[in-house]
Amino acid sequence: MGIKTKRLGRNGLLVSELCLGTMNFGWHTSEADAFAIMDRALELGINFFDTADVYGWTVEPGRTEEIIGNWFALGEGRREAVVLATKVFNPVKRHGSRPEANSDSRSLSAYKVRKHCLGSLQRLRTEHIELYQMHHVDRDCPWDELWQAFDALIQQGSIGYVGSSNFAGWDLATACQEASRRGLPGLASEQSVYNLLTRNVESEVLPAARHYGLGFIPWSPLGGGLLSGALGKEGVRRDDDWLKAVGQHRDRLERYEALCRELGEAPATVALAWLLHQPDVTAPIIGPRTLAQLESAVRATEVVLESEVLGRLDELFPGPGEAPDSYAW
Repeated sequence: MGIKTKRLGRNGLLVSELCLGTMNFGWHTSEADAFAIMDRALELGINFFDTADVYGWTVEPGRTEEIIGNWFALGEGRREAVVLATKVFNPVKRHGSRPEANSDSRSLSAYKVRKHCLGSLQRLRTEHIELYQMHHVDRDCPWDELWQAFDALIQQGSIGYVGSSNFAGWDLATACQEASRRGLPGLASEQSVYNLLTRNVESEVLPAARHYGLGFIPWSPLGGGLLSGALGKEGVRRDDDWLKAVGQHRDRLERYEALCRELGEAPATVALAWLLHQPDVTAPIIGPRTLAQLESAVRATEVVLESEVLGRLDELFPGPGEAPDSYAW
């Protein structure tokens, strides 16, 4: 059947229905293994890669972008085959470097947007970024300033589209209305946490994204591992917060994993397949640490969940419903 492509919301840009998240590269995954994962992703038909300027974390912020840039430098059409997305908002302080003006806080400004974009382009060893995303909302920075900065980057060819991440529904509306007032295209997409356990976005974020024609890119599709067969991993994973979360959801996870056994599919596969069945979803972000995890994730694109199964999943993990109908007369 193969991995399909979809429009990114109302835009003409085509992306694969799975997005390769690279957050583990350089931190949990070596450069050599990251190269192998990216090569295999292209072979499988995944052309949408997501990263962020801060990835690399305590090892070295920006390291993940450097790994992707080194992979692009191998040539053979790698860069041309990828729809590239990265983000700006967090500090990107390199080890041993001096503090940088306007760069050492979790914030946005025109200065920071332009400066961090240049840094990302250099680390990624590319001349353009297809989707440049605000990693979080900064309600103290005026949209006059931000849209001027993003439009300048578009006009000079550094970025193609602007996206958001972790925005509330009213933030999406404000951003799009402020862009429209200036005759600008506005946001192309929103990236938020969305999975069977965390369905808050169904209340106002997804309706707003639908209204404004935004692509929707879910992160954490497996709920931090809780939806990937957590009950069989309690003896392996000893993180106190994770074990507490397993205990909190144990009853539902037991019934969920029983349903997955009935379907003959791995829990992670069912969780990802459920997202692929949601009409507002463009491409869930998968974050494989290994080739085996990448191959496993692709299985979800082949699974068809019948309406009866989708209904049972809704009973197990009910969503909030769309506002205001979910709580008003």
